Amino acid sequence: MTGDGAVILIVDDEPPIRRLLRTTLGAHDYRAIEAATGGEALSAMRHHRPDLVLLDLGLPDIDGLELIGRMRGIGPVPIVVLSSRGDEAAKVKALDSGADDYVTKPFGAEELMARIRAALRHRLQQQGAERSFASDDLSVDLVRRLVKRGAEDVKLSPKEYDILEQLVIHAGKVLTHKHLLREVWRDESVDPQYLRVYVRQLRQKIEADPSTPRHVLTEPGIGYRLV
Repeated sequence: MTGDGAVILIVDDEPPIRRLLRTTLGAHDYRAIEAATGGEALSAMRHHRPDLVLLDLGLPDIDGLELIGRMRGIGPVPIVVLSSRGDEAAKVKALDSGADDYVTKPFGAEELMARIRAALRHRLQQQGAERSFASDDLSVDLVRRLVKRGAEDVKLSPKEYDILEQLVIHAGKVLTHKHLLREVWRDESVDPQYLRVYVRQLRQKIEADPSTPRHVLTEPGIGYRLV
């Protein structure tokens, strides 16, 4: 049991899916509330202030991408999309609309729990700890612009640091190529290959084994996340 009582809003119009998720979350000490429509979800957002939302995009009353935007208007709650729409374009649209993560159905319980933990860490970052990051042997202090691997200082180029800064600010969240190009290069039309080159260089400096990274993970065809 690892959820420390966090409240999770399940938004799905299929009762069997809601029941499965409620049981899975309860086994990990999360408290679940449920909504079968977008309207119910918005009401639950206002009245219960959940710590995280599990959102199915295929709802009967409100388009899922529109609902993400309306939820974002209520508060900065992490949103993990659950959907059978597994193509990369759908994932990018959901993430660019404001979702924190995207899990394709069917999914395993352990994968889902890992994504929930990462999204909740991102929530804590947003609440005031977003200027620092620590995980295993990696630590980043954005105030003092210090990066360490173990006890050793890591020297990064300006672009490498800017990429890492975005990943730290949004730790646990999938950042699309478009987001990183916009924030680091100030130009979404830049060839994403430049981004891949700098991420590869960044991994060479902060990962113990760059061939199997533990910190900067790739979401194929979509972007990267820091864990």
